[in-house]
Amino acid sequence: MTRPDAAGKAAPRRLGACDNRAVPNPYADVLRVPGAAAFSGAGALARLPQSMVGIGTVLMVEGLYGSYAAAGRVSGVLVIAQALLSPQVARWVDRSGQRRVLLPMLALTTLSLTALVVAAWLRAPEALLWLFALLGGGSQGSYGSYVRARWSYVVREPKRLHTAYSLESAVDELGFIIGPVLATTLATAVLPPAGVAVAVVLGGAGALLFLTQRRTEPPLAAAVSGDRIGTVRAPGRRSAVLMPGMPILAVTFVAMGTIFGASDVATVAFAQEQGNQGLSGLILAAFALGSLVAGLVYGALHLRSSLSVRFVIGLVGLAAGVSLFLVTHSLLSLAAVMSVTGLAIAPTIINGNAMAQALVPPERLTEALAWVSAALGVGASLGSWLAGTRIEEAGAAAGFHVAMGAAWASALIALVTLPLLRRLRPHQPVQDVTEPA
Repeated sequence: MTRPDAAGKAAPRRLGACDNRAVPNPYADVLRVPGAAAFSGAGALARLPQSMVGIGTVLMVEGLYGSYAAAGRVSGVLVIAQALLSPQVARWVDRSGQRRVLLPMLALTTLSLTALVVAAWLRAPEALLWLFALLGGGSQGSYGSYVRARWSYVVREPKRLHTAYSLESAVDELGFIIGPVLATTLATAVLPPAGVAVAVVLGGAGALLFLTQRRTEPPLAAAVSGDRIGTVRAPGRRSAVLMPGMPILAVTFVAMGTIFGASDVATVAFAQEQGNQGLSGLILAAFALGSLVAGLVYGALHLRSSLSVRFVIGLVGLAAGVSLFLVTHSLLSLAAVMSVTGLAIAPTIINGNAMAQALVPPERLTEALAWVSAALGVGASLGSWLAGTRIEEAGAAAGFHVAMGAAWASALIALVTLPLLRRLRPHQPVQDVTEPA
């Protein structure tokens, strides 16, 4: 893709540097876009279950069945189903519209997760829990990708879109501060299923609020006018994840997700070993707090360095931080390490979403963003299962070993493929793919 230079000629662009201009308050600027604050707020509530259902399911099944391995399996089924099917739902959304697709999906999610809570409370066979987890996770979708698709529709300027994506990453991390604490408190101080039950209610309310906002819903791909995001066609049969650069991004995010899934289960087990399982939610909130702070700061910056290089630097920083889990011997030291390590999370995810937007044509945006979230979800379920199995055999420290291995795997993948990523040409003019003037 090209842009005109000062002489009116087309100058090449790469997946790299960005515009350094800024506004005094970039977040206030994007939130003043008509309807933006409303759909962003509703979307934040709609995806709160993303941070609650996973750990809530672990605590519910472990509390009622007395097995971390079983808890990891049930949680893994739910997260894998959500991860594998959400891109297909997103592709359907690109073709038929958000409200038309997501309202019936919301009804199925609510019924399935409610059935999961009831079945667990009645100590039903684990296979039945798997069924309801499969249905609930598979129909849940990825509201983070739907919110970002709305931002891409209502905000045209690349610099402002970078800020909007950074805002959404900060909102994600805020959810991961509030969600685990709320789910853990409810599951340990009220009833084991309470965390999942409250997530169903809050997520359903947020999704309804989001879907009733029709003015900011992106139009169907075939109906988008050329002066809005360019001449487009309806999504074809080829999956967005198979487009150049996307497989690398997907595999890297699977490894990243494994870090998060393993860290969740290992933290719960470590807190239990320390005699205070109820603090596990606060420890995980420290992880998200560091990410929240970094995401807000990063979103206000408009750096001129290469996007792909910053992506790799973030992954290496995350791997270095996760390695420090091995030298923590108390809940306080673990919280401190997690808060520092979390500084690498949001900027890396922001860059990953920006790369996904650049690597696919506009009519495949929702699907591409969903694949990023799906890859994280697959990794999280894999990490939850691997860590749960290792913890049963060798204690909480073994769960942190899983997280460390995944962290260095993600960094290695990104380092090896960096030359290829830097050569890719963007399909869309996002903020991070514009050459400096």
